[in-house]
Amino acid sequence: MVGLPTLLAAAGWHAWLVLGLLVLVVVLFARETLRFDLVAVLGIALLMVFGVLTPEQAFAGFGSPVIVMLGAVFIIGGALQETAVLDLIGERLVRILPRGEGWLVLGIMLVAAALSAFMNNTSVTAMLVPLVIGLAKRSSVSPSRLLLPMAFASILGGTCTLIGTSTNLAVSAFVSARSGLQPFGLFEMTGLGMTFVGAGIAFMVLIGRHLLPRHAEEDLTSDFGSRGFLSEIVLLPHSTIVGRRVAESDLSTMDFRILKIVRGGRGFVPDAETVLASGDVLLVTGEIGELLKVKATEGIEIRPELKLGPADLKNAGLELAEVVVSPRSAVVGRTLKEVRFQQEYGLTVLALYRLGRALRDRISRIRLAAGDLLLVQGRPEALETVRRRRDIAVLAERGAAHPSLRKPAVALAIFVAALVLGGFGWVSVPAAFFVAALAMVLTGCLRPIRLYDYVEWRLLVLIGSMLAFGKAMEISGGADLLAEGVVGWLGGMGPLWILGGYCIVTVLLTQPMSNAAAALVVLPVALQSAEKLGMEPRAVALAIMLSGSFSVATPLEPSCVLVYGPGKYRFVDFLKVGVPLTLLLVAMLLWLLPRGWPLGPG
Repeated sequence: MVGLPTLLAAAGWHAWLVLGLLVLVVVLFARETLRFDLVAVLGIALLMVFGVLTPEQAFAGFGSPVIVMLGAVFIIGGALQETAVLDLIGERLVRILPRGEGWLVLGIMLVAAALSAFMNNTSVTAMLVPLVIGLAKRSSVSPSRLLLPMAFASILGGTCTLIGTSTNLAVSAFVSARSGLQPFGLFEMTGLGMTFVGAGIAFMVLIGRHLLPRHAEEDLTSDFGSRGFLSEIVLLPHSTIVGRRVAESDLSTMDFRILKIVRGGRGFVPDAETVLASGDVLLVTGEIGELLKVKATEGIEIRPELKLGPADLKNAGLELAEVVVSPRSAVVGRTLKEVRFQQEYGLTVLALYRLGRALRDRISRIRLAAGDLLLVQGRPEALETVRRRRDIAVLAERGAAHPSLRKPAVALAIFVAALVLGGFGWVSVPAAFFVAALAMVLTGCLRPIRLYDYVEWRLLVLIGSMLAFGKAMEISGGADLLAEGVVGWLGGMGPLWILGGYCIVTVLLTQPMSNAAAALVVLPVALQSAEKLGMEPRAVALAIMLSGSFSVATPLEPSCVLVYGPGKYRFVDFLKVGVPLTLLLVAMLLWLLPRGWPLGPG
């Protein structure tokens, strides 16, 4: 074992600076004090300020062909969403699944894994959630028995191809930056990935689903109707509210939601700019105690409290729906007032469901979190507009038929062509996907105005910055320092034990931080250890890459966040199912990897 004094004497101050900054970055990632992309950029800025990296070295990662390819993959995914390819495929696959809980789990997981092998798993989960909920209702199966297996399958599906997840692309970019190492092929890890998918499905069908709750069939609409109330308010001629806009009235500032206005015998749904008039009858929901406080001063008459049911809310051409806040949504961390939710989305929020309980009062002041389930009311066209956005998923099956199959067919043909050309090596993989992204725009599958909306810029910035951190760890000696310590401590146990340790660390780091970032934190040290032990570096990199996709032990993975609310899960539900599945996957990885990719001496 290498002694600590020897390591301290051998290391320069640059190495300790880089390691210190890396620890700080990981802590900030975990605390979520700042956005993760901002944290990463601040880190490389400090590396340049202290002279660890030159500007050329710091920004080299952003020019990596794999970074460009990842951007192209996002654009292609956007085109497939815009043309409803995912919906068409998902709807048809889900509808032909056999009934019976076990068969449904099997079929849904196969569909989710197959789609996620080629698409962003968060997008696939968001698309499948409403379909799975509808299928559960038709089959008299609790959605909670199906949604979590579907999320797990979407995560594991990303292990099957290079483009299945950004983690794979990030690791491949790091590997290709090292001299003498080749990036991973499009289908190089497919065999291993399919094995993990099969193991995950078998575990969930035979064991995991029995550990999940079986919630009774209910939704926020029925819950709101059973415990909510509807108050009818008449504005008297002397009311101080008369002549004021809805957004300016004390009713709005005190968190009352005006669901409907009856004026002259005609009912309509107001927006924030609607001006209130004498004699208006307002249907509002909120705290009755607060309403009594403003009764005397505002000049209003309160009619008897009414029970509020789903039928009462579905009037004047309005619809009710449940929507889930996406982990990448711009509304996360902000209140409904701050984002001007009603004006921006055209929907009124009636209730919010979070961590097992429904919230109805003062919800406009609650900071939204990823996975929040909202009961909203609005016109069908507003819901359809929201359905096409990427930051909020509508939990309702599409009712209308898709108008044309021409563009979906074109988009699918372009995507398949890119897979074939890149997969068989006829064209380099980055070039194949870059051209495919361009073709999506030129053929009208994705409008130019929407081109950049689908690119996950924060993720690109994060990966580019973490590639710079990896370079800093190499040239400063930080990676060598840590590798010496690990090899000196565990070297006598053999390469497989060391690799297993790195895999476990990667899995643990994926809980508080991005999967790609976790893999890029561990990778430089793991590759340095491989060099010292004479292990095959690409095999080690592959193990770290796959470990980054075993993030199923907690609901912190974006796909798990999306099913948390709709499935009415608790944190412990993920632990009961996710921890044993994670251990199984890591054990399988360590057993299978040396048989296909020999580790080398040991």
